[in-house]
Amino acid sequence: MSELEKPALETAAEAGAIHPLSPLSADEVARAVALFREQHPDNAAFCSIGLVEPPKQQVKAGEPVPRVARLLGTDAVKDGGFQADIDLSGGRVLAVTRLGLEAQAPYGWLDIGRAVELTKTNSDWQAAVRARGVKLASDEDLALVQIDPWPAGGYAHASIPAGHRAVRCIAFLKEDATDNGYARPLQGLIAHVDLTEGRVVHIEDHGVVPIPPESGRFDAAHQPSMRRDLKALDIRQPDGPSFEVDGYHVKWQGYEFRVSMHPVHGLVLHQLSLQQRPVLYRAALSEMIVPYGDSDPMHSWKHVLDASEYNMGTLVNSLTLGCDCLGHIHYFDVNQVTWDGKVKTVENAICMHEEDYGIQWKHYDGQTQISEVRRSRRLVVSSIFTIGNYDYGFYWYLYLDGTVQMEIKLTGIVGVSGITEASYNPSQAPLIAPGLASPVHQHAFCFRLDWELDGGSNSLYESEIEVAPVAESNPDGTQFRVVTTHLQDESSAKRNIAPERSRCWKVVNPNVRNRLGEAVAYKLLPAASPALFAQAGSQVDQRGAFARHHVWATPYAEAELSAAGPHTVMHSGQSGLAEITAANRDISECDLVMWHTVAVTHVPRPEDWPVMPVEYTGFHLLPVGFFERNPTLDVPAQCHSGSAVEN
Repeated sequence: MSELEKPALETAAEAGAIHPLSPLSADEVARAVALFREQHPDNAAFCSIGLVEPPKQQVKAGEPVPRVARLLGTDAVKDGGFQADIDLSGGRVLAVTRLGLEAQAPYGWLDIGRAVELTKTNSDWQAAVRARGVKLASDEDLALVQIDPWPAGGYAHASIPAGHRAVRCIAFLKEDATDNGYARPLQGLIAHVDLTEGRVVHIEDHGVVPIPPESGRFDAAHQPSMRRDLKALDIRQPDGPSFEVDGYHVKWQGYEFRVSMHPVHGLVLHQLSLQQRPVLYRAALSEMIVPYGDSDPMHSWKHVLDASEYNMGTLVNSLTLGCDCLGHIHYFDVNQVTWDGKVKTVENAICMHEEDYGIQWKHYDGQTQISEVRRSRRLVVSSIFTIGNYDYGFYWYLYLDGTVQMEIKLTGIVGVSGITEASYNPSQAPLIAPGLASPVHQHAFCFRLDWELDGGSNSLYESEIEVAPVAESNPDGTQFRVVTTHLQDESSAKRNIAPERSRCWKVVNPNVRNRLGEAVAYKLLPAASPALFAQAGSQVDQRGAFARHHVWATPYAEAELSAAGPHTVMHSGQSGLAEITAANRDISECDLVMWHTVAVTHVPRPEDWPVMPVEYTGFHLLPVGFFERNPTLDVPAQCHSGSAVEN
């Protein structure tokens, strides 16, 4: 029988005992809103709240630091919104900063609701919907039209003044409230909404295209039959799990770390150590971009920065035992703010459990006929986020041998276009159902890895394989060798994968040596991954510049957390990695931050409809000389076979 454990909520009254990196409690969220409203009683609409993580050195030194919450939102001022830092320890507002017009607060629920309402009440839009054969005789009819607002940054309509908050709204028709509306796009119809002015400024109509004929329902109740030959598969841990949890602090098999949820970065691991040796100070997604490659006017402008434009962390799912997570589960709740300032607790936002992972190692000795094998297991820390039509699962895996893995699971519903025989463009949007095509697109995820390997300054090296020159010792040219390059500045560290060379990167502590005299290291093993396909200098290239390269590296700077800049709504690419690294700072031996971009290019197929089977990508971090030998020799043997051969 699966079991469930939940930590007691930390409250503001216990602030003295709260770790500086623990997520905000429900009391702290309410307190921050109250303190803000004491000085700013206007009807602010909040986008998010999160902990302002204190300076690294103060945390590592164990110094007392104030608990500071950061509120982001919009109000009656016609600009990009505000950022308010609230000192919860001192009970005061530290600063309220207007964000200006070029880089704005994330889209919030009020923005989304207003965009939908403005679109649905626009008479020109209604006329265009009716022209497609859709009845709008009542509020019930109107409710069956699903509106999806998309960010307009980079390609705002010409009639929208620079600096205004804007979205583009596309529409779909549902059979009833529970239907999958994406099966029936209202093709060619786009409403351009100026949120700053509160009006629809333009209805873009490319002509009537027949609504695709088939349903896209994927729920069990609407399937003609269900499999009956799948037998029960139970995961049991009769002695309980191997991990220990104290609040948001976890211990497991020599690992220690803290877990939290960031409004933009989502699931975060803090202060990850192994056998009391520091490895990573902070590891999390920094940004992601989803550019579309289709010339169809419904998609040609799309390149949403899902993490920062829509505050990915605020869109985390509440996970369900036995469905999203299986086994002996420990859940962590997270606290958020609603647009009108109430506390929202997302229960089971982070799931943690152990998984069997096949064999850790094995050898069969043919002479003695003895087989030695050990089972592998991993600790899984995961969260799932739904952003519009897509669902993203982020899974941190910790293995017994010191390997750390990030796996991203992409699922949900693909973007769609209604097509005719004349408009069908299979090279950019393959057919997935009758009358329905789906555009080719990319998903690029940039992770920020703040290293503190063995507690000191770290260096970055690139390793790859090359064929050794033909020589007397290599007459047939079949030998090959490892070539290692020290990347010493930010420019030299802008690197891309090269599978044909087995290229990888090592983070090294040059001042800590193992018993063989080699510097201890961890290796980044990347997945096969494309770079950004957008043309250099394009809006997509500028706003998603982090996806030009798979690896970037910078010396630690407290404010540098965002691969595309801290505020990306309506921005033009400023303050991202391209700008951060322009000074070409020295990274030869420093408090090193590595930025790793991993991407997939999705060419949709019929099997991706009406809901997409999980597609995987990610990366591994592997110890290299960090241990003296295989660190899993002490894993207990669960089976032993064979016996010594008699002479």
